[in-house]
Amino acid sequence: MTTESTAVLPGAIAEQLRARIIAQLEAPGSTVTESAVAVRFGVARPTARIAIERLVADGILRREAHRAARVPELGRDDILDLYTTRAIVEGAAAARLASGGTIPARALEAHRALTATDEFAPHDIAFHRSLVEGQDSPRLAHLHGLLMGEVELCIGQVQAAHLLTTAEVAAQHQGILDAITAGDAPTAERLTREHIEFSRDALLTHLDRKAHG
Repeated sequence: MTTESTAVLPGAIAEQLRARIIAQLEAPGSTVTESAVAVRFGVARPTARIAIERLVADGILRREAHRAARVPELGRDDILDLYTTRAIVEGAAAARLASGGTIPARALEAHRALTATDEFAPHDIAFHRSLVEGQDSPRLAHLHGLLMGEVELCIGQVQAAHLLTTAEVAAQHQGILDAITAGDAPTAERLTREHIEFSRDALLTHLDRKAHG
């Protein structure tokens, strides 16, 4: 890599790092240093720093003062709190979409992509982002954006540990889409919450088993 575009290159690096972290190629608790990123991508350290800071801002990485960035380690209480809040926000978003009976095109694209692969995490993330971004409340979308970095980390863990199958995720998504299309706001909200709680319970069970050997 011989040239750099400060407008584009840090973003591209950040997205590649994001994908590695979600795929658990950078394990929870591991450090992501500017020097290591600079060497890996063949860029200057200031470029690496910008990429890392983008992921810190998104919640994909955490950085304390004068320390290298780390991949967050989310405990049981973190996951319970995160998924409870996520269920409230995404359930409300699904209900708002159902009131209009319209599904965002990007959510449909993500759903179709998910059904064609065993690596469901990127498409599951895109599906949920698109549903919330496609409803008409910018504040609801903003709240969801604050959660999504940590949500992505959790979805990555679910995929890496094979806690859910693509078929299970796709079937639950389809139920949500059907309810939205039918204009059934209560069912859309309920199915969205149940879908999130299903993933939460699978992840918590997995963590509990690891904790107890």
